[in-house]
Amino acid sequence: MKSVNDPRALSQGHVIPTPEGYCDQPYIVRTADDAWLCCLTTAPGQEGALGQRVLTFRSADQGGTWSAPVAVEPEDRRENSYAVMFRVPLRPEGNRPAGRIYIFYNHNTENRREVLSHDGKTRFHRVDSLGSYVFKFSDDHGRSWSAERFPIPVRLFECDRRNIYGGAVRFFWNVGRPFQRDDRVYVPLTKVGQMGRGFFQQSEGVLLASDNLLFECDPRAIRWITLPDGEVGLRTPEGGGPIAEEHSYCVLSDGSLYGVYRSVDGYPVESYSRDGGHTWRPPRYKCYAEGGRMKNPRAANFVWRCANGRYLYWFHNHGGKVLRETVETVPGEAYNNRNPAWLSAGLEIETGSGLEIAWSEPEIALYDDDPFVRISYPDLVEEGGRYFLTETQKHIARVHELPTAMLEGMWESLALQLGKRAGTGLRAAPAERLLALPKGGSAMPERVNIPSLPLFCERSDRPDGSGVSTREGITFEFAVRLPDGEAGRWLLDNRDETGRGFCVRTLERGALEIVLCDGQTENGWSSDPVLSTTRSHHVVITVDGGPRLILFIVDGRVCDGGEERQFGWGRFSPHLQHIHGAPFLRLSPCLIFLNVYSRCLKTYEAVQRAIGFKAHPGLFA
Repeated sequence: MKSVNDPRALSQGHVIPTPEGYCDQPYIVRTADDAWLCCLTTAPGQEGALGQRVLTFRSADQGGTWSAPVAVEPEDRRENSYAVMFRVPLRPEGNRPAGRIYIFYNHNTENRREVLSHDGKTRFHRVDSLGSYVFKFSDDHGRSWSAERFPIPVRLFECDRRNIYGGAVRFFWNVGRPFQRDDRVYVPLTKVGQMGRGFFQQSEGVLLASDNLLFECDPRAIRWITLPDGEVGLRTPEGGGPIAEEHSYCVLSDGSLYGVYRSVDGYPVESYSRDGGHTWRPPRYKCYAEGGRMKNPRAANFVWRCANGRYLYWFHNHGGKVLRETVETVPGEAYNNRNPAWLSAGLEIETGSGLEIAWSEPEIALYDDDPFVRISYPDLVEEGGRYFLTETQKHIARVHELPTAMLEGMWESLALQLGKRAGTGLRAAPAERLLALPKGGSAMPERVNIPSLPLFCERSDRPDGSGVSTREGITFEFAVRLPDGEAGRWLLDNRDETGRGFCVRTLERGALEIVLCDGQTENGWSSDPVLSTTRSHHVVITVDGGPRLILFIVDGRVCDGGEERQFGWGRFSPHLQHIHGAPFLRLSPCLIFLNVYSRCLKTYEAVQRAIGFKAHPGLFA
């Protein structure tokens, strides 16, 4: 049996061992003695359980193995949760804080055991998002933590004053990485104004900023202010929902601050500050470089600036208006469907008001075989030119290495889209082509013999002969010009008389559909309605046997469902074995060219091919 290794599969990562059932937010800093220090929140049971606490671990081999855990707080059952860390940069000898690591977290200091919902009708016994926001420090690279904890004074905002306790009890937590701009250190915080529907019923973002943490040896003397100015934090755009939380930030080359965060609107929200966080541009929904809103449920979506000055963004590539309407009746639905996790690459661009980040089409980064598994709360670690992601499914945390070639390809294709790189985008077709038509300048044939196609699952060598996924895939790349809007017109068809095989056909309003059948299992998925009859279109359809997804990329744009569907990508059955049909493939005269690949093209490859086709369509025919 062929063994297929897919680095995107969660099972391929290195486990970060935790002694208890729940684990969350596995975040890493590199220590001054060249180790990785990971902090995470854990509990004996579910999220928010009594005695939830923060542990830290060290690794000297890039997450391959980990030291025994160190508890940040003593075991007195007062919840301490949702830690993030910051390491003071190394400085000349004599400056004691150099290399010091600070850890920031929630602490249920008053040992409160219940809180009321905003309307006073419900008592919540989950108490991990209140109390004091505190920090400790380590001067031995995370092997131990200061005995004393230090509370950070957080200024009251309008949402605090309006909560059911009038601000006497405040609700908050943080998942965002602290960051440095010039000599100031910032720690993100999400304020919760109301407890109720969906647990957190209203939320907004603030920053805790210190102008002397980098230099001050005495933690009691560290100064803090709460930003932005005024009494309202970062919220959703005008008319958006009440949820604006889990803010993630980075600093651009011109010193601007960029923040992105989740909502229940079906879209991620972003904003820029040009004055160090005191004021922010009105928030807006995040968009791709080529236009169109990015989509995300009520799930963490994080941004990182890499050492090369480029950016990566983690999100889940579904949502939109349809999800927001669903959330109105099923609040918990907004938290679901965090599998797979996607990445978008970012590059800085000049605008009239300063630098901004342009974002690429999305690429699948990680997935689990079970669609119900939720992947979230990642961190990005760079070392020696390599890129690593941490993530959690709430009971297992892992480290995964990202393929550097994929990231470089994503940045390169975005640069081509933006015109920041010379060239047409035309790239040689990958070597894994099963078919390439037409050949030698001849006309497109009416039909052609079809080679053997990949299997999606096969019989294992276990005694019971059970099936196993091959994790293989196939890609159909073609250009087409439709003469009219007729639905039901087939473009590719190798189905036999029993229906086995595959077919690509037109639907109403300019959409395409692919149908896959092995004789007993039939699946299909459609593109967004984006094809017109006035010009030719470049189409890539990937049938990905890893996460079992079907993805349409039309004219270099990933179909994400638009305003009409929550999902632009669809799943196919793990029981679909193959798409072997007739020994020949029928071809429509509407086709300009066709390539069939024995693997899934990455999104960035499809984008580069689309750019090349647009620039030189004659080279493809």
